[in-house]
Order: sequence, then C-alpha cells, then structure tokens
Amino acid sequence: MLRNILAVLAGAIICVVLNGLLLGLLMKLIPAPLGFDPENVATFGLLKGKHLLSPFLAHALPSLVGGFVAARLAATHQMSMALVVGGLHLVGGIAAVYMIPAPLWFEVADLVLAYLPMAWLGGKLGGGDEGGSLSMRSLTRT
Repeated sequence: MLRNILAVLAGAIICVVLNGLLLGLLMKLIPAPLGFDPENVATFGLLKGKHLLSPFLAHALPSLVGGFVAARLAATHQMSMALVVGGLHLVGGIAAVYMIPAPLWFEVADLVLAYLPMAWLGGKLGGGDEGGSLSMRSLTRT
C-alpha cells in the first residue's frame, strides 16, 4: 500500500512540474497575439487554434507521463494508480476552468480529452494492463 501511495505521489508531482514547465515553454514558443488580454473574454476571438494547443498539451502530456510513472512504480493496481494521478490533475483543470476564462468548447475538450484518457494511456504504457493488452513491451515487439 505504501508503494502505491508513493507511486501516486511521484506521478502527481511529476505531473504538476511538467505542466508548469510545458505551459511556460509553449507559451514562449507560441506567444499570444497582440491585443489579447486573458482577463477580457472579448479578446479571446484573437486566439487561433495554435494558441489553445499550448494549454491542451500542457495538460495532456503531464497526465500521460504522470500516469505512466504511477503505473510503473505501483506495486499493484497500476491502472488505478495512473487514473488517480489523472483524476488529481483533472481537479486542477476544473479549478482552472473557474479561474481562467476560455471558450466553452475548449474547456469541455480539455477536461474530457486531456486528463483521464491520457492518464489511462500512460497507465497502459506503464504496464497497467488490468485486463488489457497494451504495454511498452507489446509496442516494441517486432
């Protein structure tokens, strides 16, 4: 049980750190357009798809990696541990929806696609088959 708790803790910490790093890096690589004010919803029309890709990737990739780490480190219930990490990250995403204005379609897509599905995939890749057959070993067989 202790190993599973530590696996979730490690996955969650990696998830949070990677989220911040990716968001900062991607927002520098794809800066907001001139005139955009995140406090003014009226300026969201200036954003293009590439601008919304940054926060989506900063949510999806950490969930994938955090789920993978939790599954690899967990003693048992690897997939469950991966999904706990994704669920914790989803709670942060829900909080962000209330604090940071964004188009509704983006908020829904982000909450539905970036957190739990990516943590599930990370769990699968990390060996958390629990009834499935996808693993790094099966992906690398020739």
